[in-house]
Amino acid sequence: MLITPNEVMKIAHLARMSVDHDDVERYAKDLSGILGLVEQMNQVDVRGIEPMAHPLDMCQRLRADVVTEVNQRDTLQAHAPAVERGLFLVPKVIE
Repeated sequence: MLITPNEVMKIAHLARMSVDHDDVERYAKDLSGILGLVEQMNQVDVRGIEPMAHPLDMCQRLRADVVTEVNQRDTLQAHAPAVERGLFLVPKVIE
């Protein structure tokens, strides 16, 4: 499938992306190559071929939700410049 530079600009507009006009030809060529590869892969006959793996067929291994570390909050907060009610106080970064 051949993508034209006009189509690249239209896609960029729909995606709200700014595209440098010097790169439009290269993008058109690259996108055409990608779509050509997809077309080629769609032509492969895969009837009778079983999928190698599928995430929905697997069983999730779960572990027990157990605390494994000692509470060190007081030790760690002893070095903090400002603490209040067990929380670290930091300067405001968003206005």
